[in-house]
Amino acid sequence: MAARLGLRGKSVSFLLLACLLALIPAGLIGWKAVAEVRDHFAGAYAEQYTLLQMQRVTAPVTRELALSRRFADSVVTREWLRAPDDPARQARFLAEAEGFRQHFASRAYFVVDHASGDYYLGDGSRDNGADPRYRLSPEAPDDAWYFATMGSTSTYDINVGTDRALERAMVWINVKVMDNGALLGLAGGGIDLQQFIRRFLGSPPPGMTPMLVDARGTLKVHPDSARIALDSGRNPQEAGAGQRIQAMVGESDREPLRRAMHDAMRRPGTVVSLEAELEGAPRLMSVGYLPELQWLLVTALDLQAAPLLEGRWLWPLVLAFGLLLALLMASFAYSTHRLILAPLHHLKRSAQAIAEGHYRSRLPTERHDEIGELSRSFSHMARRVEHYTRDLEGQVRQRTQALEEAHAQMLSAHRQLEASIQYASIIQQAILPDDALEQHLRHRYAVLWKPRDVVGGDFYVFRATERGYLLGIVDCAGHGVPGAMMTMLARAIIDHALAQEGAQDPAALLGEIDRQGRTLLPREQLPASIATSMDIGLAWVDPAAGTLTYAGAKIDLHASDGERLEILAGHRRALGHRRPARYENRVAPLRPGWTYTLCSDGFLDQAGGSDGFGFGNRRFRALLLDQAARPLEQQMAAYEAALRAHQGELPQRDDITLLAFRLEPEAPAAASPLPPEETGDTR
Repeated sequence: MAARLGLRGKSVSFLLLACLLALIPAGLIGWKAVAEVRDHFAGAYAEQYTLLQMQRVTAPVTRELALSRRFADSVVTREWLRAPDDPARQARFLAEAEGFRQHFASRAYFVVDHASGDYYLGDGSRDNGADPRYRLSPEAPDDAWYFATMGSTSTYDINVGTDRALERAMVWINVKVMDNGALLGLAGGGIDLQQFIRRFLGSPPPGMTPMLVDARGTLKVHPDSARIALDSGRNPQEAGAGQRIQAMVGESDREPLRRAMHDAMRRPGTVVSLEAELEGAPRLMSVGYLPELQWLLVTALDLQAAPLLEGRWLWPLVLAFGLLLALLMASFAYSTHRLILAPLHHLKRSAQAIAEGHYRSRLPTERHDEIGELSRSFSHMARRVEHYTRDLEGQVRQRTQALEEAHAQMLSAHRQLEASIQYASIIQQAILPDDALEQHLRHRYAVLWKPRDVVGGDFYVFRATERGYLLGIVDCAGHGVPGAMMTMLARAIIDHALAQEGAQDPAALLGEIDRQGRTLLPREQLPASIATSMDIGLAWVDPAAGTLTYAGAKIDLHASDGERLEILAGHRRALGHRRPARYENRVAPLRPGWTYTLCSDGFLDQAGGSDGFGFGNRRFRALLLDQAARPLEQQMAAYEAALRAHQGELPQRDDITLLAFRLEPEAPAAASPLPPEETGDTR
């Protein structure tokens, strides 16, 4: 069948098969592209909708807050609260309060006299605020909101609750009335909750669910009024589990939601997005913070219900694509015959003539395309065959010379590579804090640092502050140049984490380093063969307090006086592990004369001995007990000698770092510590 088809039939058949096979990945790529476009538009759509709703919510509440502040700060209001029984002051207050009432959205205001606890409400009916409606009592649970508000440090509070005088749910603006630092009472206005919900929710687009929550996640506004936690601001304990947004999302999504809420509160005016399950269904959630309300706006977008992409254009597009593909196949088949197959047939006849010894046979060399180039090359080949034997020795000499030149170039490139690696080693050693350690600790520390190659993935850090010192070692994944590049990145991350968290909390530092590392090197965007984890141990020494605080990731801190050995264990999970860990501080007394030692796994895993086993924890701890009472420099010499004896003729398997120090609690290690920016280069 293949012989009968010939080149023409086989080329057309192969083209048909290739087109059919191309449809499968093309379809998958098309669907993926549509999904990515949909996700992109969904994220932008949700963010813009959230920002718009934030403006719609902020505008009326900001107006009510400003009006309530003017009402509470009014001279007439303060004068009356200083003497509420004075008829003249009360008359002036009622006249001015009536003007404020006309401007409040709810057409009502309230005032609480802090001295007596009397609650006044002006709503345009009856006495219009001249007489108290009731008296607040610290023993009454319904009045706990007032005493909690007055006891707080905030000057105002916004709460959703049901007023027992108005008998309707309101968004209350509570502003403290103060005079020269003294609390006179509480005053403000409000917005009818149903009116506020209608304004906020309106008619949300299909698939979009907006809601308002406070910093604890309590639902303040929700399309389902049964979920709203009324009076939660007055008594936070009254909010049920179903009235918190944490109860609506999946258990695995609660921590990402908490972080999103925290990030939004740190950056007002921005929107933080995350994917989560809301009541068992996947949603794209957007979170924005409203500082005026001290609430968060949360929107949940259902990608299946939202009209992000229309489907009616998809099938016409597929049909048009199929017709275009058929047209291209027909055009390709015709062009292949006209431009390739027919000239090749002519070339075949000419090649047969050359095979019979007619080297001067004419070929179609006049064409200015690939066929013409092939014909010219074929003619040139025929002439070269004729002179091949005569020119063979010259070609051999030329090839030999070319090989020698290539060899010389390879040697030059090898020397340049060695020089570059040596330069990289100098740069890596520059980040080590040897000068800072010598300046602040002098003879109270010792280091054994042995990269496996010229450069490596281990380094140690030191940061001196006015309160004490931070010491530690870092073991980055990888060896050689990749490991050295990781140390540069790790150094930058640690510097940034120190600027964010300070040096006194090693566990917080580990958490921040882990977070930044995952941000800079996300696992999902890297090949599975690339490791980005870090083993790290950090010890904060406070000589004045006589304590040592330690936190580690796969690195333990050993403390010994030569007779006893204590181990402050680090977490068994490294930074950058696929499952994030929460690292904790371990606090121990700073004992005079004790040696504190940190060691990377390169020392413990070094193969040696008669069986080629690693050095091991048991041998290392016995060696540490034996050497702990000796001077630190002698300890390092003993560790290196023991490692060399165990290693024998076997190669070094990993980078090795061992840091030991002693500090006396009664005498700070630095006489005049410098500011962090002058002592804290973690070189």
